[in-house]
Amino acid sequence: MLSTRISEQTGQASQEKQTDHFPELRGIIKERGLLDRQPAYYTFKIISTLALLAVSITVLVVVDNFWLQMANAAFLALVFGQLGYLGHDAGHRGITRSIRGNEMVSLGVVFLIGLSRSWWVTKHNQHHDTPNNLELDPHTLLPLMAFSPEAAIGKPRFLQRMVVHQAFYYPPLLLLEGLGIRLASAMFLSSRRQVKYPVVEPLLMVLHFALYLGLLFTFLSPLQVLGFVTVHQALFGLYYGLAFAPNHKGMLIIDADNDLDFMRTQVLTTRNVKASVVTDFMYGGLNHQIEHHLFPSMPRNKLGEAGKIVKAFCETHGISYHETGTWRSYREILASLHEAGAPLRRRASSS
Repeated sequence: MLSTRISEQTGQASQEKQTDHFPELRGIIKERGLLDRQPAYYTFKIISTLALLAVSITVLVVVDNFWLQMANAAFLALVFGQLGYLGHDAGHRGITRSIRGNEMVSLGVVFLIGLSRSWWVTKHNQHHDTPNNLELDPHTLLPLMAFSPEAAIGKPRFLQRMVVHQAFYYPPLLLLEGLGIRLASAMFLSSRRQVKYPVVEPLLMVLHFALYLGLLFTFLSPLQVLGFVTVHQALFGLYYGLAFAPNHKGMLIIDADNDLDFMRTQVLTTRNVKASVVTDFMYGGLNHQIEHHLFPSMPRNKLGEAGKIVKAFCETHGISYHETGTWRSYREILASLHEAGAPLRRRASSS
């Protein structure tokens, strides 16, 4: 399986002194101009995404049909996901040349989708520094999930009874992701830790939900509002969960004893999903996750071109570069989750 310990997955790297090839790769990428800002591309992305939001709001205002509004709720989940990708890119300072410009885009996304910029940037930067480290990567520190057999065994008894079935409940659990990230945002902002805009961010989030619910209650009945919010928020969470899960789940796990260089740490812990017009749009470019982890500030529209260079470079230097299709990536994830719970199943069968 992919999700095994370092000593089992880095045979060649552990047999010889590692050379960090990243400076050489970065030089090639920079020479090709792939790290240059792309103002025209992001102007188009921002305008087109806001246009999609305007379409959803227009349907909400002018259409008087419950089922069409449920379809609109599903469509709005997609739009929120696309807005979130813009916030992600701005958080990595990949949209404008200035720090302030990226922060303004991020704050705009805070208002549009009701998600804390400070919480996301803090959590996500930690993830980039320690990908798939079960002790330090925030994306792996989930009470109801275990991403290695050791983590499963280390869970409290009452959680072990759930984790043993995690491969089955993981997909439906993602339906709660939209609620979970909002609660995490609120808790982070209330702590006032590392919040650059301690007044503006909470205010923007409050304005978001006031406007969101105000519009819904203005044009829908209370029961319709309940249905709309449920469909919208559940599918938004599912969309984001399914978009981010293939990035690292089921890939190499590292720990405090990790002796890999930067490039191997980022590449071996990461999975790409094969590119197409559809996957590039639906994943917001994050299907090129290896390139994104190596060059977090690279503009989204340059990741595909960089991927060809990175893949060839890794092959030249004997570094495993894992890329697979969408459905295969989900099969790998579920298989790794099932494998992580194997010790618990063996213990249950022997008792």
